[in-house]
Amino acid sequence: SAGIGVAQVLLQAMVEQGWTPEEARRAFFIVDAKGLLGKVRGDALTNEQAAFAREVDDGLSLGDVVAKYRPTVLLGMTAVGGLFKESMLRQMARDCVRPIVFPLSNPTTKAECTAEQAFEWTDGRCVFASGSPFDPVVCGDGRVLYPTQCNNMYIFPGLGFGATLCGATRITDKMLYVAAEALADFVTEEDIELGKVFPHITAIRDVSKAIAVAVVKEAVGSRLATKLSEKDMDYLDSFVARKMYDPVYVPLVERREVLI
Repeated sequence: SAGIGVAQVLLQAMVEQGWTPEEARRAFFIVDAKGLLGKVRGDALTNEQAAFAREVDDGLSLGDVVAKYRPTVLLGMTAVGGLFKESMLRQMARDCVRPIVFPLSNPTTKAECTAEQAFEWTDGRCVFASGSPFDPVVCGDGRVLYPTQCNNMYIFPGLGFGATLCGATRITDKMLYVAAEALADFVTEEDIELGKVFPHITAIRDVSKAIAVAVVKEAVGSRLATKLSEKDMDYLDSFVARKMYDPVYVPLVERREVLI
């Protein structure tokens, strides 16, 4: 499922950050329609699910998981509208200064919670992104927060551009990881204070360039590049910049003033 795929990528990112695979795996609590994923389900689990199954508490509800295990991150890919309850998010807000709340299901009616609910129930402190678009939220203290719609538009252009430039033989999970890191580097403290998790759209060309550079470096380092090598790394930034398409057009018809 999408949820297991996201968990796998997050686990890999945690390992990149210094966790052991087992430490990272223990940090996940996967809840499906039957409750917390437990090993007692045996052969009913796929290999991918079994890797995240817990030894105890199979079938525990999402609300009980939040109450017992006190998570700091809540990701929703369930298409169950309103699944994230006020009690859950308020519990997270008590346990964590900046809880991460990502109701990623769409359309809006399927979102696990709205942006307004997430910000209200966490006193405007949560880090929020959603699969559906939401309007800005005015908090009780007068702050205006701008919910982020989680979208691949920031990653894919630079990822494809970098892979094409270097002739990468395949796209790896590590390339996605370095692309995500490059994107995150563009998020400012001001963006975060406004409730955003992506930079402003006006920065997307700079973001795409930085991602392309990161992807090329990873491809070269992993020996997956066929068009560039280590000797090209010294001028990589300028090379990528020169290869970027600039949509500026000259007039096709000369303007002339006609007098009758």
